[in-house]
Formats: sequence, structure tokens, C-alpha cells
Amino acid sequence: MLAEEPQAADLLATAREVLLNELLPALPPEKAFAARMVANAMAIAARAAAQPDWEAAALARIPGDPGAFAAAIRAGRYDPGTPRHAEGAALLDDITRARCAVSAPRALGKA
Repeated sequence: MLAEEPQAADLLATAREVLLNELLPALPPEKAFAARMVANAMAIAARAAAQPDWEAAALARIPGDPGAFAAAIRAGRYDPGTPRHAEGAALLDDITRARCAVSAPRALGKA
């Protein structure tokens, strides 16, 4: 029976644990911040690897290309009181939540 190869997110999580629990305590204090920064980057990369299509799925809902959508926002076509405001606001909220789920889950109340 063949064993499954570890997934990227699992490898990153394991490496992060080793960094935080084994290597960080052995580092001089002036290197602790850099090690924690690396550990945070590893956590973000692990979350991104665990859900690789999150951004594509959110961006696929944009009507037309993202540049045209941004231009329409700047032109006021999605402003409050316009017919498309709720649609644009919901889409931007979904994209923001998808990005935060990867880069800053605590901002969404997820840890």
C-alpha cells in the first residue's frame, strides 16, 4: 500500500512547529523577532496552500476584468444608492474575507 505524500500545508505546519518549539528557544534574543516573522509567513503560506483556489473563485465573480471593475468603482457606478451598490459591496466583502482567511484569520474571528 502506498502512503500519501504530505501536503504542502502539512509540511509548512510541521516546519513551523519545529521552528517555534525547538529552534526559537535556542536562538539569541536578537534573532527571536526574525524567527517569529518567518513562522508567521509559514502559517500564511500553509493556509494559502490548504485553499489554493480561494482567490481565483472570488475574483471569477467580478463582472468583466478586475481593472474594469476597479474603474467602475472609481467612476461611482457601485456607490451607495446606485442599483449595483449591493452587488459590488457583497463582492468586495467576499474578496476581502477570502484574503483575510489566508493572511489574517484573527481579523475574521478565526485563529
